[in-house]
Amino acid sequence: MAYEIVWELGFSHCAATGAALLLLIENALITQSRLMLLESVLIFFNLLAVLSYLKFCNSQKHRPFSPRWWFWLVLTGVACSCAVGIKYVGVFTYLLVLGIAAVHAWHVIGDQTLSNVRVLCHLLARAAALVVLPVLVYLLFFYIHLLLLCRSGPHDQIMSSAFQASLEGGLARVTQGQPLEVAFGSQVTLKNVFGQPVPCWLHSHQSTYPMIYENGRGSSHQQQVTCYPFKDVNNWWIVKDPGRHQLVVNNPPRPVRHGDVVQLVHGMTTRLLNTHDVAAPLSPHAQEVSCYIDYNISMPPQNLWRLDIVNRESDTDVWKTILSEVRFVHVNTSAILKLSGVPLPDWGFRQLEVVGEKLFRGYHESTVWNVEEHRYGRSQEQKERELELHSPTQVDISRNLSFMARFSELQWRMLTVRSDDSEHKYSSTPLDWVMLDTNIAYWLHPRTSAQIHLLGNVVIWASASLATLVYALLFIWYLLRRRRRVCDLPEDRWLRWVLAGALCAGGWAVNYLPFFLMEKTLFLYHYLPALTFQILLLPVVLEHISDHLCRSQLQRSLFTALVVAWFTSACHVSNMLRPLTYGDRSLSPSELKALRWKDSWDILIRKY
Repeated sequence: MAYEIVWELGFSHCAATGAALLLLIENALITQSRLMLLESVLIFFNLLAVLSYLKFCNSQKHRPFSPRWWFWLVLTGVACSCAVGIKYVGVFTYLLVLGIAAVHAWHVIGDQTLSNVRVLCHLLARAAALVVLPVLVYLLFFYIHLLLLCRSGPHDQIMSSAFQASLEGGLARVTQGQPLEVAFGSQVTLKNVFGQPVPCWLHSHQSTYPMIYENGRGSSHQQQVTCYPFKDVNNWWIVKDPGRHQLVVNNPPRPVRHGDVVQLVHGMTTRLLNTHDVAAPLSPHAQEVSCYIDYNISMPPQNLWRLDIVNRESDTDVWKTILSEVRFVHVNTSAILKLSGVPLPDWGFRQLEVVGEKLFRGYHESTVWNVEEHRYGRSQEQKERELELHSPTQVDISRNLSFMARFSELQWRMLTVRSDDSEHKYSSTPLDWVMLDTNIAYWLHPRTSAQIHLLGNVVIWASASLATLVYALLFIWYLLRRRRRVCDLPEDRWLRWVLAGALCAGGWAVNYLPFFLMEKTLFLYHYLPALTFQILLLPVVLEHISDHLCRSQLQRSLFTALVVAWFTSACHVSNMLRPLTYGDRSLSPSELKALRWKDSWDILIRKY
């Protein structure tokens, strides 16, 4: 595809062959491909999208709306969708193709030889193939994905309770048959919708807050309320009507609705969820949340909470198991029950802090909770109720979550969930990639010293970066001279030069520069899609220098000799790195040290 792209851009077979050979001998691409990692497949579809669009453009000049024209246009859309489907960063190449297609569509609109109907057909065809079709194909991927992967797995907890309940086994097995509508007297577990830093449930236990914290501040010494990341009997709460003493569900049940005032009674200790004007242990700007203990002092209970159903359709909506996302607003202080996410010290068993956020503005998932497990309480006596809480729970709600709801949640989780913020041994920065000042050790033989590293060919990487810089300088120079009505290149060659830069230099830029804005752990392999576009630009720049900047035959001959010597050195470095690319032989410590970049560069200079 590299060969075809350079050829379709209008450059020579020699330049196209050079692009293909450079990709074949690049060690980083070989390693990534041999280990079947995602970047190789991503690069494949990136290049396929660019190649298909170039072939479509060339078909446009001769036979628009022919079968060949439609084939390449549709294939462009499908390839873009596949690129995004492999990794979200594939969207950068998709946006590049869309941008170039938009410029070409603008030229079609200005073509006076085409009728209005013809122009409209061109625009609709492009919109259907490059916008609508990729979206439909992407949706199809996940429709099949969710159709096939319909069972519970080990990482379900990052998903919402509703998503988990739509899967066979796991939570679906627990929630099957449990009541849909929450009533006064219901026994519930409350899961925080945010799920960060880990999924957790509202929890309490017998332990109290310390009288004095490490920083000297005092507490209420009330019973701790936390968010606990594991299923536990202490996660159960009873929804109580403030006007009644009973903790069982009436017959018929009296459902809880949006705006109702409730009390939450901790199932195992029968103490009520409370907050007051005492600073939280680790978030002093917020209120402490506790279960109230009556110490016979001037600290009255403040345990009334107003239910706010965030995703309600009307103000009379009933609180529903799993489906309803709710907030608890404290009646006395207007504070909202919120997961701060800060781990408590040892006295809090490293569980996550829960606070009352008094000055909270707007919506955030850390203040939203949903009922995950639910049963109607039948036992008024505490001993019987404890046995009831220890027993497993028994309206099937899995059918209530549509495909689009599951699709949207899955996309959001993939975008927002971060597994670990810690620094990785082989992590790097975008600046390290260009300088090739990093590598990744992929594999080490358990008995010998044979190993595989992700290492780039320093000759190719440095030359590709230099070619990008040369292209940018030449482009600016030509643009300034054209502004002065000095045309160094004929119009057709200028357009070819601009298109090559838009695809190759633009492909490098859109696949590289966004990483400077990303707050995630980055590795050298993230640079490979950008590097591929740089490698495509390299023979284009070399051919341009030979054809347009070398004025005499002697200059061309000398330049050709330099290119041959440069390519030979690239092949030599590629072969020199073979043991770390293929892991096919043992290396002594001295041999391994010699293959480090600064040492290998010195060796290469001394050899030549």
